[in-house]
Amino acid sequence: MAEQGLSVVSGANATITLPGHSAEDAYPVSSVNPSVSLASQTLAIGQEFPDVDTCRRTLKDIAIALHFEIRIVKSDRSRFIAKCSKDGCPWRVHVAKLPGVPTFTIRTLNAEHTCEGVQNLHHQQASVGWVARSMEARIRDNPQYKPKEILQDIRDQHGVAVSYMQAWRGKERSMAALHGTYEEGFKLLPAYCEQIRKTNPGSIASVVATGQENTFQRLFVSYRAAIYGFINACRPLLELDRVHLKGKYLGTLFCAVAIDADDQLFPLAIAVVNVESDENWMWFMSELRKLLGVNTDSMPRLTILSERTLGMVEAVETHFPNAFHGFCLRFISENFRDTFKNSKLVNIFWNAVYALTTAEFENKISEMVQISEDVLHWLHRFNPQLWAVAYFEGVRYGHFTLTATELLYNWALECHELPIVQMMEHIRHQLTSWFNERLNIGMRLTSILVPSAEKQISEAISDARCYKVLRANEVEFEIVSTERTNIVDIRNRVCSCRRWQLYGLPCAHAAAALISCGQNAHLFAEPCFTVHSYRETYSQMIHPIPDKSLWKELGEGTDGGGAKVDIIIRPPKTRRPPGRPKKKVLRLESLKRPKRVVQCGRCHMLGHSQKKCTQPM
Repeated sequence: MAEQGLSVVSGANATITLPGHSAEDAYPVSSVNPSVSLASQTLAIGQEFPDVDTCRRTLKDIAIALHFEIRIVKSDRSRFIAKCSKDGCPWRVHVAKLPGVPTFTIRTLNAEHTCEGVQNLHHQQASVGWVARSMEARIRDNPQYKPKEILQDIRDQHGVAVSYMQAWRGKERSMAALHGTYEEGFKLLPAYCEQIRKTNPGSIASVVATGQENTFQRLFVSYRAAIYGFINACRPLLELDRVHLKGKYLGTLFCAVAIDADDQLFPLAIAVVNVESDENWMWFMSELRKLLGVNTDSMPRLTILSERTLGMVEAVETHFPNAFHGFCLRFISENFRDTFKNSKLVNIFWNAVYALTTAEFENKISEMVQISEDVLHWLHRFNPQLWAVAYFEGVRYGHFTLTATELLYNWALECHELPIVQMMEHIRHQLTSWFNERLNIGMRLTSILVPSAEKQISEAISDARCYKVLRANEVEFEIVSTERTNIVDIRNRVCSCRRWQLYGLPCAHAAAALISCGQNAHLFAEPCFTVHSYRETYSQMIHPIPDKSLWKELGEGTDGGGAKVDIIIRPPKTRRPPGRPKKKVLRLESLKRPKRVVQCGRCHMLGHSQKKCTQPM
């Protein structure tokens, strides 16, 4: 039997005969490549294409699916002629433009192949553009689709090998087709801010450009729903944090995050700046102050947690001079650990951190100084009034570390390759989802307090059974245990152990006093822990924003001097250096908030409660 080349039989029962096989071994076209439809793998005289580009793409897809390469003989405005790249093979197609319309049609076609086709995994038609088109659906569903995964999937699905650089460039081109380029994202910022203000009245959205070329400098966004929720229902506590972006033009994402009634993150304001600097932190806190406006006068004194970089400290002191600005305990503890590298010192340090009274704190400091006198020098650098429970004057409600860090790093990873507008839209979508989900959860709750607060109150009531209660008057109680006595004032919501003041929830001593006089301990929690506050936090809606095709490209922006002008924002001068960027810049498990250290009310040791104490007295 003579060897035959690859041939195609068109029609309803289209088949393929591969080189070296007889017609009896033919199999349906659709089985060659499941990702390419039957219609796209068959050609027939009279077949039409909307335009010449569609014609080229179709022929390229067929060539790759059937493992032969084509060579373009002629391509102009009126015709497209291609043949098999193997010399002597008769396969040839002539496509011509129909008069008066952009449509092209096949005029002549020789579908027979006498060559052996492509005998290896490399294919001339597997260009960057083809990679982009082939993987577009996958990239749309998963922007984190890696080039290494792309080249492996192309090999598995199409039997074609592409290089890592082809896969990377194909993904870049596909991302640009789906989301626009980085440069287009900056141009759209004025219109995007206008859409936020229009669809969400009362929201703050502004972009700042600088220099004669109007290069991007700052973007600030805060939705009215978040502003309302923070002012009316959240505890007066904010976390300040930032993450460095790894996109084409780098930049830094700033965020001010509150905590809702059930200890969940509640982003209040988000900003993107060209670079982290003291000037940009001053601007961010200025915008935050304007956002809160006169409302801060009726709020309790704000407590702010951060890493207290120089820029953060100066900005907070300038715009929130009455706020308590404390260190994130993770930052402090890591600095202490890296400075001394002594596990015994670190353990005593944590005892000092959570000591409730100044006397207990000073005792722990004395223990540390006996091991290393350098502890005193370290304490001069990091004043305990800015982090120690015994000395810090602000109310942290049990939040001692920056819980927003993991959220920011996740945003940076998920939005790594998105233009700035798409990144902000990704964040908005997540916020919208949180608002909807949490409001639904809140509406189903039937308790007085949110679940996390209910659990803590229940534990306090359980521990309260160990105490003897002596009533001094209508509001003052003496709570006696085997080793110490605490004074509780239920009118001022104060306990001498300080837990009630520090956490906003009645401690075990307060619970004992309240139960003894027939009061419900749940009613003596701070209002920010109630189900009513939780519902109020998410009562407003973040409204959707129309598709960008409906925006005006030019919008109202702000130049470096604060004047409002119609501008085209250009990318910042900073560019990502060559080489593959590090995507996981920090292990997320290291960001988990340290567990709250339990201190026994009987022996004062850490690690167990009074109910489980086994120490002899």
